[in-house]
Amino acid sequence: MRDYTAQPVPRSMWKKPSHFIAFGFGSGAVPFAPGTFGTLMAIPFYLAMQSLSNGVYLFLIVLITIASMWLCDKVTKEIKVHDHSGMCLDEIVGYLVAMYAAPHGLIWIVLGFALFRLFDIWKPWPIGYIDEHVGGGIGIILDDVLAGVYSLILLRIFALV
Repeated sequence: MRDYTAQPVPRSMWKKPSHFIAFGFGSGAVPFAPGTFGTLMAIPFYLAMQSLSNGVYLFLIVLITIASMWLCDKVTKEIKVHDHSGMCLDEIVGYLVAMYAAPHGLIWIVLGFALFRLFDIWKPWPIGYIDEHVGGGIGIILDDVLAGVYSLILLRIFALV
């Protein structure tokens, strides 16, 4: 379960590469709305990946998701805080999932951002259940992956109309 109280960002975020990555490449150090800034940090990664074939993009998402689960689990144990509010790697992964096979263009980037943030904050079933009941790196990443899947479904529907 995520603790939404204000948590100081560990100094190790600036010293250990694994912590820096888990804290959204530094975006988790923003003292307000770190999840939103973590999602913004995902946009350059998406832009670098958007021209890849769907198969390669999907393969990378699977690899990134698995690696992120492992990394977040490791960092959580090291800092002794489960799903620290500044750990934004999950938002990066979730946004990349949301943007799988999305049409190109600024409107789609913004719509994907808005939909992902909506589902990540709202946490409809089973996202909220996973957030509350699944621990470790799997739980940290999986709820955002599902928020990304919900966003992806709506993006695909919007692309059809």
